[in-house]
Amino acid sequence: MNAQAAHPARVVIIGAGGHGRVLLDALRQAAAVEVLGFCDAHEQLHGVTLHGVPVIGNDEDLLRDYKPDDVALVNGLGSVGDSGPRGRVFELFRRKGYRFASVIHPRAIVAADVRLGEGVQIMAGAIVQSGAQLGENVLVNTGAIVDHGCRLGDHVHVASGAVLSGEVVVGEAAHVGTGATVIQGIQIGPRALVAAGAVVIYDVGRDTKVVGVPARER
Repeated sequence: MNAQAAHPARVVIIGAGGHGRVLLDALRQAAAVEVLGFCDAHEQLHGVTLHGVPVIGNDEDLLRDYKPDDVALVNGLGSVGDSGPRGRVFELFRRKGYRFASVIHPRAIVAADVRLGEGVQIMAGAIVQSGAQLGENVLVNTGAIVDHGCRLGDHVHVASGAVLSGEVVVGEAAHVGTGATVIQGIQIGPRALVAAGAVVIYDVGRDTKVVGVPARER
C-alpha cells in the first residue's frame, strides 16, 4: 500500500496530546503534507507551538476557521480502555461534513489486499496481514499485529504490542489492550475491553471486560 496516497495536502490534528504528536511525526515521515495545526480543548495549550506546529484553539475555532473543503482532519485522540471519546469526535466532525485522513507510518507493514476504512491509523512497526478488514477510525498502535483475515469494526483500538491471530473478529469500539494476545478465530463483541497482557482463548461478549491468563470476565 502506498501510504502517501492516504494523505491529503493540508490537515489539522484533533488533540495535542501524546497520540497527536506521534501522528504528527508519522505524517511528516510518510508524505509531504502540510499540518496546519492542532486543535485541543485545553485552553492552556492555545497559542502554544508543539514541534513547530501551532495549537490553533478548540473545536469551535476549527469549525470557524477551517471549512470541510479546505482541510482533512486527523483524529489525535488516543484511548486507554475506552474507545468511546475517540469515536464520538470522529462522528461529530463527520456529521459536519469533514473527512478524516488515514495515517500509515512508513515503517508499518500492510498487505496489498487489506481493506481500510476512512481515518484508519497504522503506527510504526505494526503489521496488518493479507485479507484483513479495518473499519473507519480504527487505530492499530505501535508494534501491534493484525493477522490474516481479521475483521475490525469502526473505532476499534488495538493497543501497542497486541496480537490478533488469524480470523479474529473485533466489534465496533472495542479496545484490545497493550500486549494482549487473542488466539485465532475468536470473536470480541462491540465495546468490549481486553485488558493489557490478557490472553484471550474464549469469545468475549459485548460490553464485557476480560483480564488475565487465560482471560476471564471481570
